[in-house]
Amino acid sequence: MFARQPPDAISSCARILIRGAATLALALLISLAPRPGAGLAQEGPRLDDLREIPSPARSVAGNFLAAHVAGFAGDTTASATFYRRLFDMVTDNPALLENAFIAFLADGDMTYALRAAEQILDIDPGNSLAQLAQAVGDIRQNRHAAARSRLEPGGRGNTADLTATLLRAWAYAGSGLEEDALLTIDRLEGEASYEIFRLYHGALIASLLGETEIARTRFAAALEAQPRALSIVDAYARFAARDGRAEDAIAAYEGFLETFTRHPIARANLAALRAGESLPRAVSSVNEGASEVLYGLGSVGISDGDDLVALIYLRLALHLAPAHDMALATLAELLESRAQYAAAIETFNTIPADSPLHAGAQVDIGMLLERLDRKEDAVAHLEAIIARDAQNREAIVALANIQRMRRNFPEAAEMYSRAIDLIETPESGDWTLFFFRGASLERSGEWERAEADLKQALELVPETSPLGEAQILNYIGYSWVDMDIRLDEGYAKIQRAIELAPNDGHIIDSLGWAYFKLGQYEDAVRELERAIEHLPNDPVVNDHLGDVYWRVGRKLEARFQWERALANDPEDDDREMIERKLEVGLDEAEAHSRKSEAGEVTGKAREGG
Repeated sequence: MFARQPPDAISSCARILIRGAATLALALLISLAPRPGAGLAQEGPRLDDLREIPSPARSVAGNFLAAHVAGFAGDTTASATFYRRLFDMVTDNPALLENAFIAFLADGDMTYALRAAEQILDIDPGNSLAQLAQAVGDIRQNRHAAARSRLEPGGRGNTADLTATLLRAWAYAGSGLEEDALLTIDRLEGEASYEIFRLYHGALIASLLGETEIARTRFAAALEAQPRALSIVDAYARFAARDGRAEDAIAAYEGFLETFTRHPIARANLAALRAGESLPRAVSSVNEGASEVLYGLGSVGISDGDDLVALIYLRLALHLAPAHDMALATLAELLESRAQYAAAIETFNTIPADSPLHAGAQVDIGMLLERLDRKEDAVAHLEAIIARDAQNREAIVALANIQRMRRNFPEAAEMYSRAIDLIETPESGDWTLFFFRGASLERSGEWERAEADLKQALELVPETSPLGEAQILNYIGYSWVDMDIRLDEGYAKIQRAIELAPNDGHIIDSLGWAYFKLGQYEDAVRELERAIEHLPNDPVVNDHLGDVYWRVGRKLEARFQWERALANDPEDDDREMIERKLEVGLDEAEAHSRKSEAGEVTGKAREGG
């Protein structure tokens, strides 16, 4: 049996290291309206090229049922499509109005959302989400006094009151009332979880209104509190550079990049400062400042697992600042996580061409095309990027990942090699490249090269990635155990992996398989039964459990597990072995396998090796 394919979770882990600081930035802390970024240049396919947009039904009941089903499935585009027709047909049903309103917000259709909000407020003047949407519309239209009136304190709950307080402060700034703006922000003082918002947005407002000393003090305090939050680092550095403190700005970016080694925004801005170039303000208007509030809180929603709230906040943020690249990237990743791949592609495609995130977004589009099963389009898209820039490591890695996911392991290893060849000195953030190449080489039958890469990955993986370390240890340990070499060392590596990731079903399976190979069958039963609880449909785990049941005399249960393994699409080599075990039992199947292997070795010897 083979050392298992590294799970896709590690792929996303690498992405987090490179670009995912957007979501973490503050977590410690549309006429049928244009979709986010409308009017911006687009390179790739549009939404209606990628999926069929449903047509509304003729009846109220048909549209209602279709909207409900689409909403339940998380398809915001379809849901909003049906609710638009319903909204035009029925306007006196409060429950329908509210459902339609939320669907419009989630899909970024602010024209319909604001119309629905107005009707909801006629029925329920205290509806806080409708008031928020209308206030955002007011800020966008420079009706700052009206926005403040809508956002008066009213006991809406912690998140709503935090949102309202921050937006009211920006609305005061929009009226040039800097003292009121800062006094409003300082109402958050004393709430530990709100302090970072008070410091950060107070600094942004002070900077925009020319209160340099206040901005300097608050930016410094915000950076001290959150030196690894990109939004804060970026705003601080931009301010410091404009304040004549380029060295402090450079130091802030360098500190951030110690953790997020390849973040494109930090790298691009650091390079610009080192070249003596100037950077614009982080926030240059009230709309952008209010957008930053909503983007930050949307990111918090993602961290808290509240996807719908996050989706709505990000859509509102983009209504105020359609070119907010971090909000666009975060929204696209959220849509991807909800399996709305076509909508995610469209959103990635609207990231401005002059943004440091644009190149990475185009690579993400290639991966999403693969998920949409547009395999030729995916490869063609990525190959076109590489043709334009042979040094685009992210595109090369994406193409390698696609080959690996398609189980084209020699081709994947070759592409990973192209990416590794672009590295002058491997850094901690490069561990995944060596890990994936090692896994691809192992699956290609080149264990010695694979082992070297896996050991290199183990040397590079940072302490801040215990799950990554666990996966590498598990891969090496399982490979040794499965090949009946270095059994004790393999067992020790698997045990260390268990300490780092005690609830990982694959690692628990490896531990059980190590006990099996060491002849400790009762221990193997215990661990493999634990593994099957985590991975009930994994063909390898079921096969392993069948083997150990056979060894302890539970032969009927063994056959049941092998049948389950066959039903869950095992690898071809494994399928052949499982079928033989079902036919003749484990002992005779293993004896036949050993005889076949010995015959192959003899044949090779006769042929001169």
